Amino acid sequence: MKIIKELVRSEKPTSAALGFFDGVHRGHQAVIKDAVATGMSRGLVPTVFTLQQSPRTVLLGEKPAAIMTLDEKLSEFDRLGVEQVYLIDFTTIKNITAEDFVRDILIGIFRAEHTGCGFNYHFGSGARGNGSVLSQLAVKYGISETTQPRLCYNGEPISSTRIRKCIARGDILSANAMLGRSFGYRLPVVHGKKLGHKLGFPTINQLMPEGLVEPLFGAYCSTVTVDGRRYAGVTDIGIKPTVGSDCVSVETWMPDYHSRELYGEIIEVRLHDFIRPEKKFNSLDELRSAILSDAEQAKARLAELQNY
Repeated sequence: MKIIKELVRSEKPTSAALGFFDGVHRGHQAVIKDAVATGMSRGLVPTVFTLQQSPRTVLLGEKPAAIMTLDEKLSEFDRLGVEQVYLIDFTTIKNITAEDFVRDILIGIFRAEHTGCGFNYHFGSGARGNGSVLSQLAVKYGISETTQPRLCYNGEPISSTRIRKCIARGDILSANAMLGRSFGYRLPVVHGKKLGHKLGFPTINQLMPEGLVEPLFGAYCSTVTVDGRRYAGVTDIGIKPTVGSDCVSVETWMPDYHSRELYGEIIEVRLHDFIRPEKKFNSLDELRSAILSDAEQAKARLAELQNY
């Protein structure tokens, strides 16, 4: 997949999906799948136009927590069949009018012959452009366009904001349903305090990246992918109140993993359901019993969810 960070003319005509795509949730996937399918059927390069930073950060000074890292976002684009990504600094285009964006960038730079967006997509200076404006301008300039309709979960629209709120309160089941996959992390394994070894169950430790949404602190049933194989796990997210920690960590025990140590390797951990909130235990023996109980619950829950 080709990644372009400057507004340079595409070598070939494209079918372009437009959006920030934080989380690449089911609504985002519909936009991207339309661009990919149209591109493949018409001989156009399936392309995504997205931004290096959230417009809300540039325009309002807000920093909404990200649902996934940029690397994970690009990986999802690739998995969905995207062949080319324009990853552009928002400050370079924030003052362009909606029509100039369509005429000069979408058509002039991306060479789009088809484009699409979500029902709540906005573009152009002052965010004056939306799906309706894009449709009108597409007709004016002779390209096809698809605005994806509102996609709902439990009667309310799927959105990145709603997914963040679900993750923050530990409602991973709802977040996963809206994402269309399991929320989680792909992070390097770092050295911890070796407490897991002392308690009889070695864990992998990963540090929560700055800027990502933090799940409710506590224990989760999870799956961990190592060398292409998935293992059932119990993942604790928080600051380890029983033993103390100066940062938020993601610590996972895989009861059925008995192979090499994984320090320095980038390991994928996916969360499937919330087990219990973080708690300070009175002793290490009490902590050990809780972790063993968590692991049993995690395996049982994963079996119910058919994820293991």
